[in-house]
Amino acid sequence: MIKIGTYNTLEILRHTKVGLFLGTGDASEDILLPNKYIPKQFTIGDQIEVFVYLDHEERPVATTLKPYIALNEFALLRVNYTNRVGAFMDWGLEKDILVPFKEQAREMEKGKRYLVYLYLDEQTNRLVASSKTNQFLDNENLTVEVGQEVSLMVSHITELGINVIIDGKHKGLLYKDEVFDDSIRTGDKLRGFIKNIRADHKIDVSLQEQGYENVEPNVEKIMAELRANRGHLRLNDDSHPEDIKAVLQMSKKTFKKAIGALYKERLIEIKDDGIHLTAR
Repeated sequence: MIKIGTYNTLEILRHTKVGLFLGTGDASEDILLPNKYIPKQFTIGDQIEVFVYLDHEERPVATTLKPYIALNEFALLRVNYTNRVGAFMDWGLEKDILVPFKEQAREMEKGKRYLVYLYLDEQTNRLVASSKTNQFLDNENLTVEVGQEVSLMVSHITELGINVIIDGKHKGLLYKDEVFDDSIRTGDKLRGFIKNIRADHKIDVSLQEQGYENVEPNVEKIMAELRANRGHLRLNDDSHPEDIKAVLQMSKKTFKKAIGALYKERLIEIKDDGIHLTAR
């Protein structure tokens, strides 16, 4: 069965004046790949991967272009224009994708970018986008566990932290005081780890691996800073978190864990004026 809004691997059935007709073997499912998308070399019977969507006349059509978003995915897209039915966004194909007014979290403006989700409207069998993304996320049936590495997409940024979409399925929060990159923006894709899952199924995430796995790279960072500063850093257990962040780009909790490991190995001394490399 040919699926709209996603990639399909289909057989080249025949070559006509308007393009190649592709299919699955079921004659009722033939679909056109227009001439402008035909590969330079092909043979009848070859398999070809194409993206299927609806053209301007609402007919299924194939393309070898790769859209910015596929069915059941999230992406940051730009509004090309608006009219009485909604906003039309550039998703990398000839026909723009519609975000109806009822699916807009706030009224969209031409030229601006918004995070949206692409879904298939079951009543019309048309692809539609929505900026009301929370309705497509499920934190009741979780598929992640603490410590697991996950893919993150930034949905929006608040005073508390950075709200993220986890593996395209769940909502999560990345606390601001644990992020040391001021360039992070809505739509950015990041690698992260599940830090905590609360009783109410809210998820805290981190950009650093938790536990022992996170100690070693931060130990190396502190050692490098010590060597660059003649064996002394004006930081210790009593230092303000902002001072630690400014110098080392890590949280106070991470810093304390790392210097604890260094102290245990007798590589540093911890004094009132900061930490010192030991004479070895």
